[in-house]
Amino acid sequence: MTTKRFFVVALLVSLVLAGGVSYYASSRPDGLEKVAADKGLDAKEKDHALKDSPLGDYGVKGVDNARLSGGLAGVIGVGAVLAVSGGLFWAVRRRGTRTGADA
Repeated sequence: MTTKRFFVVALLVSLVLAGGVSYYASSRPDGLEKVAADKGLDAKEKDHALKDSPLGDYGVKGVDNARLSGGLAGVIGVGAVLAVSGGLFWAVRRRGTRTGADA
């Protein structure tokens, strides 16, 4: 399998998982949240400052369908991670040292 084909397949799998399968994730709290609630450590818990942002609370604001909202948020997240990581990779790749004929 070529590198390009690998990245295309990885991107498609990421989009399917983030866009479709993420809807079926458990809505129950994870172990850390459950222990914090059981021990009363969450008494001073506050909402996140970005809770009302366009992608706050694992959904897209303005989209009423929960499945579509969560799927879109996942796809947008995959795109954002791809853009940032691709930009960093491009920036690091272009800063390589020049040798011999390249200089």
